[in-house]
Amino acid sequence: MSSPARLATLLIGLVLSASALSHAMLDHATPPVGSTVRVAPNRVELWFTEPLEPAFSTLRVVDAGGRQIDGRDASVDKSDRKHLSVSLSSMPPGRYRVVWRVVSVDTHATEGDFTFDVLP
Repeated sequence: MSSPARLATLLIGLVLSASALSHAMLDHATPPVGSTVRVAPNRVELWFTEPLEPAFSTLRVVDAGGRQIDGRDASVDKSDRKHLSVSLSSMPPGRYRVVWRVVSVDTHATEGDFTFDVLP
């Protein structure tokens, strides 16, 4: 392979790698992914690796029966566009599932879910 061809291949690889890194991936959460908490939280908060598009980012919390139990008020923090949260009402002990779908400002969509448990 000639030097210009190698250089072109390298540049294409770098561009593709950079675009793959630009997806908003879950960085951390409160309550933490897979955790067990003694006191039911009053919010679920998620932080991502990239700024989010508020109009296209959603967050739901459901109980073991699949019923949505959050306040249906998920929002991206205006001062930290990597932060998405939703309020929770009182929660009995049990397992809860957090379901999110976000679009980063560069228009890439990612989604995921995790559980946490509330002890009696």
